Amino acid sequence: MENCQLTSDFINYLNHERHFSAHTAKSYSADLSQFGDFLTKRSEADNTSQQSGFQTNNDYNAHPGIAVKTDNKIEQIILSVEVSDVRAYLGALNEKEYSKSTIARKLATLRSFYKFLVKRNIVTSNPVAPVRTPKLDKKLPKFLEYEEVKRLLDSISTQNWLGARDCAIMETLYSTGTRVSELVSLNMEDIDFLSEVVHIRGKGKKERIAPIGSSALQAIQHYMEFRNRRAQSSDDFDAKVLFVNKHGKRLSTRSVRRKMDKYLKIAGLDPSISPHTLRHSFATHMLNNGADLRSVQELLGHQSLSTTQIYTHLGTGRLKDVYNLAHPRQSEQTTEPENNTKPEENSNP
Repeated sequence: MENCQLTSDFINYLNHERHFSAHTAKSYSADLSQFGDFLTKRSEADNTSQQSGFQTNNDYNAHPGIAVKTDNKIEQIILSVEVSDVRAYLGALNEKEYSKSTIARKLATLRSFYKFLVKRNIVTSNPVAPVRTPKLDKKLPKFLEYEEVKRLLDSISTQNWLGARDCAIMETLYSTGTRVSELVSLNMEDIDFLSEVVHIRGKGKKERIAPIGSSALQAIQHYMEFRNRRAQSSDDFDAKVLFVNKHGKRLSTRSVRRKMDKYLKIAGLDPSISPHTLRHSFATHMLNNGADLRSVQELLGHQSLSTTQIYTHLGTGRLKDVYNLAHPRQSEQTTEPENNTKPEENSNP
């Protein structure tokens, strides 16, 4: 959707007022571009088959939902969108076999875009508002058992500076439940060894303080011994950054993924596991070991408790143990076999 001031203004709003990440803003831009292409083709088809639609500025200016006039054709089309156009777009996405989650995301982009236009008094109503989001199939996040996490961490040799760095990275991810994007954004000053906390800058530039365990702190200290020596011997070293690449620059999220793949192979674990799996594992293990949902929500930096609640579905094993111990009839049943064991069964080796 090139040369469209409306979408440019919206993306700038996401970047500078909502503080969205560059990746998220890029996704929104791509969604709007796809929607614009659909509308343009739909408009051209309408004009060809019947002499109506978006033919003249007079037709556009007469549209009851428009509050601002423009001579830009694509902007005319965008501002003239009705509920039927949105539903037709969703139908086209369905025909192309987009997943429900992708369609829901694209619809959320349009909803936010037109909400922005209403807020700026560019249109008088949001044509996406009456359209219901498709019901998504809930997918439980993949997580590692603690023994698998231990295998992963034990697979990393810390005898050199890169190994020490990678161990510190994996320990920090599992200890704090931080996102990979948050981890690579950490600076030296963000680690408070005395208070055993880490200062995290999350989504939308929201900041939080999270506890960090002694194992992770020890791994970071070991890595920093290597890191500081390298910093002194290099003039081009970024001294403020905690986790750096071999050139002394801030590590990328892609690099963390590559390192994860390497150690998964060494440990003999599922290669489809991602660094984000350690975040899922952190949340699952915390809940399974007695942490309350609100605390885990804060630790993860979730805005909504409903986002954290998905991890409660993973704790059925712990719930069954609690049930077996606490319910009178169930606890009675679990002790019965010892009392009713037949003598002949006891004689077997």
